[in-house]
Amino acid sequence: MSLEPFDIDTSEPTPELLEAAHRELRETPELRAAAIEELRRLLHNATDLHYRDDDDFLLIFLRPCHFYPESALKMMRRIADFKKTNHPLMHNLFPIDEKISFTDHQIVNVLTNKDHKGRRVLIMNCGKAWDPKQVNAEKMFRLFFLVHLVAQLEPSTQINGVVIIMDFDGLSLKQVRALSPSFSKLLLTFIQEAVPLRMKEVHIIKQPYVFNMVWALFKPFIGEKLRKRLEFHGSDMKKLHKYISPDCLPKNYGGTLPAINYGSTDWYPCIEKYVDHIAKWNTYGYANSP
Repeated sequence: MSLEPFDIDTSEPTPELLEAAHRELRETPELRAAAIEELRRLLHNATDLHYRDDDDFLLIFLRPCHFYPESALKMMRRIADFKKTNHPLMHNLFPIDEKISFTDHQIVNVLTNKDHKGRRVLIMNCGKAWDPKQVNAEKMFRLFFLVHLVAQLEPSTQINGVVIIMDFDGLSLKQVRALSPSFSKLLLTFIQEAVPLRMKEVHIIKQPYVFNMVWALFKPFIGEKLRKRLEFHGSDMKKLHKYISPDCLPKNYGGTLPAINYGSTDWYPCIEKYVDHIAKWNTYGYANSP
């Protein structure tokens, strides 16, 4: 079965992927079965939480937590906390609510190919491509949130993780003014505490001098783990290539692939395709949340 370029691969992990999962995440058939059973038991005892408990769903949390059930439950609780704290922003969010942000603006994109380590590469265009008057910072966050809900369904992404490229090309005061301390806290709390994905690297590229103002907003909210995964490249694409092979990057980033000629308009049907998962996710969290 050939995969559409703008879709995720939800098929069972290949033997090569399972070997990577064993090497990096401790995953074996025996440990997987035992961890699923234990997380299910912990979840049943956590009567204040509401999540479904089928095997595939629990793997979304167990894989980024290296199959430690207690850690997976803590992650589920942090996600419930985040949803409760940001209830007005997250409540009953569906792709249709941000359809115009997806189809008329090219802020969030995902490379159609994976990198040399099999990781999904998410691009956030935070510079001149972003018009905050059309798509405010909260809407930009909601786009990122919806993309992450679909990414978590892909077994290869659960295992290999994701890489984020934040492209600040053409950043000006127009965009800087739209990034408040409260938004910075929201975005960075989400990335560090409430994303059930392996966030492998975050690359800041093409940032002009005015980016220092953005960094001053971000820095107070960045923990040690994320700090170690953050890389700043400016316009030095050769430095980026030390982390992502140029064979897997478009011409825009000094790679050998053709320049990007697609965007979130093309990815929107994929987000919409998994609306059932998004609808169920809207009900998860604390059992008595509004």
